Parts: sequence; C-alpha cells; structure tokens
Amino acid sequence: MTSLSKQVPYASVGHPAYSQTFPCEPSTAEIGRKLVRSVLDMWCLDGLADRAALIATELIANAARHTPCHEIRLIVTQPSATRVRVGVVDQEPSRLPALSRADDNEESGRGLLLIDALSDRWGCDLHGSGMSPWAKEVWAELHLEGTR
Repeated sequence: MTSLSKQVPYASVGHPAYSQTFPCEPSTAEIGRKLVRSVLDMWCLDGLADRAALIATELIANAARHTPCHEIRLIVTQPSATRVRVGVVDQEPSRLPALSRADDNEESGRGLLLIDALSDRWGCDLHGSGMSPWAKEVWAELHLEGTR
C-alpha cells in the first residue's frame, strides 16, 4: 500500500454556476427562492440558504417592479472558494439600482437596503460592449462562513 508523505493540492477546474430564465413578474420570487435553496443545498452550503433566498427575492422583486422586461435570468455562482453570488439579469441597462431611504409609512423602497444589510457586498454590472450595453446584472455576494 502506498502513502503520500505530503498533501496533494486540490486542482479546481472551475467554479460552479447555475442560471435559469424566468418571467419578470413578482410571482417568480417564490420559484427563485426554491432554486437558490436547491443550488446551495447541492453545493453543501445550506448555511447561506436563508440569506441568499431573501436576496434573490428582493432582486427579482426589484426587476419586476422597476423594469418593463418580459424575462429575467437568475444566476447563482460560486466565483471563488470563499464566495457565493446571487444575481438577476434584466434587459434594462439604463435603470441602475440606487440605495434610497424609504419613509417609515411607505410600503416599499427598502429592497436594496435589505440586500445591503444581508450581503457582504453588492453591485451592478453592465453586459454588452462599448457604449450600448444590452443588459445589467444586479448581484449580491455572501462569504462562506469562516472565510472573511
């Protein structure tokens, strides 16, 4: 029987990712939550599921409320060994997200504040080349426990 005297380094061939296109409507949030939970369960990252599912809900709700798009793409990736990213792509790159403070008696307007509080960082990337992007992705990242 052979034994190794030193550890063999793990060779990664890429990082996991999952995406799916959905109708851009509020009811998609429920499907999005389930998808995020399933993906994180498959990746053995259940500890992030509650926060990631809530982030997906808010990202989907914002796209449904603030864009005239007919469909969105929900993306769940692990861009590194220490981070999970949840993003929503819509085809309305001119409507960029902005943090705002909602009045106490307003029923909406707190989605990005919630995403900001739940995530380790969030942002928006434009997709396309040059001066005419065709879409934007609003995303939020969570660090895996113990990796900050």
